[in-house]
Amino acid sequence: MNESHELAHVLLEKAKGDQYIVERLANDLEAPSWTFGFHAQQAVEKALKSALCANSVAYPRTHNLAMLLELLRLKGLPLPPDAENLPELTPFGAALRYDDEDASNPMPDLDRTWAAECVARTVRWAEAALNPGTHTIS
Repeated sequence: MNESHELAHVLLEKAKGDQYIVERLANDLEAPSWTFGFHAQQAVEKALKSALCANSVAYPRTHNLAMLLELLRLKGLPLPPDAENLPELTPFGAALRYDDEDASNPMPDLDRTWAAECVARTVRWAEAALNPGTHTIS
């Protein structure tokens, strides 16, 4: 296994770790939205980076999901099922972890069911990218 594929597998395992947290917090309304959103964004980010690594595509240090999706597009690689909507999670990757919520910058609404389902589909998609023919993308 080459270095890119090893890193791809490490990133996928980390994405699954964030997915685990997302699944546990999805129905826990006492868990802060920014915490849930952060782990959802991180799971998707790591899954996208895993697929990029598996295809030996260099990517910048970024939390910007639209940028990572654009790299996939530019390289002609398959996109995850929810590609169009995944960038909605980007603010949870950095800005909302540190910024105080105020009237001029309110926390965006986050449908936890939608986010958890997107995370699950994106992680499955990344798994299929790393192990072609062994997983279905849905």
